[in-house]
Amino acid sequence: MARIKRGVTTRTKHKRLLDQAKGYRGRRKNTIRVARQAVEKAGQYAYRDRKVKKRNFRALWIQRINAAVRAEGLTYSQFMHGAKLAGIELDRKVMADLAMNESAAFGAIIAQAKKALPA
Repeated sequence: MARIKRGVTTRTKHKRLLDQAKGYRGRRKNTIRVARQAVEKAGQYAYRDRKVKKRNFRALWIQRINAAVRAEGLTYSQFMHGAKLAGIELDRKVMADLAMNESAAFGAIIAQAKKALPA
């Protein structure tokens, strides 16, 4: 049986790993063992932070809605409750965009939500 030499596949794997570690500092960019650890850790951070990014944006939207609503004399939770009762089905991203860029339209939504709240 023929002997199998693995130099080509190993070099390919190492090259791919070092390409992923491009831009890292010190031995993390040119030493296989250290670069592998750095790339794996970077992947873990990237996976985790894709979830955290969604969290952070939702929090930002809520802060923007809250700031706009408080100027009209409501709290965020009162506004969201009123919006639900009024049947307004806009998500927080769209509401925050309206609050930032279309204050007149958002003012109309706030008025609807206020009207729907029980006195």
